[in-house]
Amino acid sequence: MMTDSKTVLVTGATGYVGGRLVPRLLEKGYRVRCLVRDPSRLEGRAWLNRVEVMEGDALYPETLVQAMQDVSIAYYLIHGLQGGKVNAERDLQVARNFAQAAEDSGVENIIYLGELVDPTANLSPYLRARHETGYLLRYGKVPVTELRAGMIVGSGSALFEMIRYLTEREPLLVCPAWFYSEAQPIAIRDVLSYLIAALENKECKGRVIEIGGPTRLTYADMLQGYANERDFKRVLIRTPFYAPRLSAYWVHMVTPIHWRVVLPLIEGLNAKLIVRDDAAKKLFPEIQSIDFQTAVHLALGRIQRDNVETSWSDALVTALGDFKPYEFKIDEGMYIERRQVLLDLKPEDVFRSYSGIGGQRGWLYMDWAWGLRGWFDKLIGGVGIRRGRRHPDEVHTGEALDFWRVETVEKNTRMRLLAEMKVPGKAWLEFESQPKEDNKTLFTVTAYFASDGFAGFLYWYAMWPFHKFLFDGLTNRLVSRARVLSHSY
Repeated sequence: MMTDSKTVLVTGATGYVGGRLVPRLLEKGYRVRCLVRDPSRLEGRAWLNRVEVMEGDALYPETLVQAMQDVSIAYYLIHGLQGGKVNAERDLQVARNFAQAAEDSGVENIIYLGELVDPTANLSPYLRARHETGYLLRYGKVPVTELRAGMIVGSGSALFEMIRYLTEREPLLVCPAWFYSEAQPIAIRDVLSYLIAALENKECKGRVIEIGGPTRLTYADMLQGYANERDFKRVLIRTPFYAPRLSAYWVHMVTPIHWRVVLPLIEGLNAKLIVRDDAAKKLFPEIQSIDFQTAVHLALGRIQRDNVETSWSDALVTALGDFKPYEFKIDEGMYIERRQVLLDLKPEDVFRSYSGIGGQRGWLYMDWAWGLRGWFDKLIGGVGIRRGRRHPDEVHTGEALDFWRVETVEKNTRMRLLAEMKVPGKAWLEFESQPKEDNKTLFTVTAYFASDGFAGFLYWYAMWPFHKFLFDGLTNRLVSRARVLSHSY
């Protein structure tokens, strides 16, 4: 536990690892300062009001010196892949700036999360830059603890998402040679444990420490491990071809991950990504890394549990004028389709509008389509749409509403419905009415779908074209009804 009043600086707080490290540091009692290029990207984080946020760019030394004032430990979590392209010289210049600013500001230690690589191998430009970043940081006068991590397994990580989508959607996989290179994947929770332990353990100052999970696996092993967790049967056909760029394009086509994001990961598998010394075990004997199968089980649990709140943690709407009329994305395996309208109405009027849909009142737009979906659901053994609702205007958590179950009701703020019709996965429909400045209300309609394998993938994209008409129309009709209700007092 930190006893002095100095601050811990976290760079990369908007990223995958940094965004999870900050709350862990706060739980430990540390004072945290985040250096980000765009502070708005931190809006909606539950811990935002507990940290100091400074706007700056590590390419400009003056912002670094300012950010490091009164800082004891500085985490270097700046990722070298920016805008989808690798620029090695820029990344190395950032490392030089960081090392010099740390020296000028009296920082006691830099903790750098690097890549587990074989430096004797023919590394890709991205991995070579990551390796040389550690060298340039250590070249300065401030002691550096470099943790070289294997591929990170966790809900939302590039590795986990690639495994998830390939296994869910491809019953038969033709596997390039990189599928069979050995790696030592590590769970995100263990990476975070090492990052915090490195801050508290003075013996690791100035050390390069390789960290990985307890087992060596090929990428093919990981896919089969995921398949076993989901009770899938998958057939892998081995080929002698490496073809990293072609593989990246293939992943791009069948998963939501862009080829530029996945290409460095695939290129890294050209060599063995394994731990070659036991320094981590000697320095941090208290950390008992979990195995790959356990890491996959924990990551999958976030989707398989009925409580899907964990995948909605990043608030997209943070201030007046920052709303998006339409957005579609795939986040941690969840398909999310969102519509937003800024209204000159009170939240309670908007809430009265959407909390009164269904039953005898119907669904306001293309009601015949909702009825047809309910009829088809009844035909295949589902609950159908004829259950109606208990009261035309009042709604309570847990009650039935046509072929939905009311999962959450927050008066004047939110209503979330869980689909009970037969679908290959789990589906939710959520309505929100958030008060904004100048007596305005942001009205949001969001459809969520957690796919159950390839059938769910086909179902979502078969229904997606109809959503444009159905949900656009529903949103507009609910807005019209809210306007009528606002004059009904």
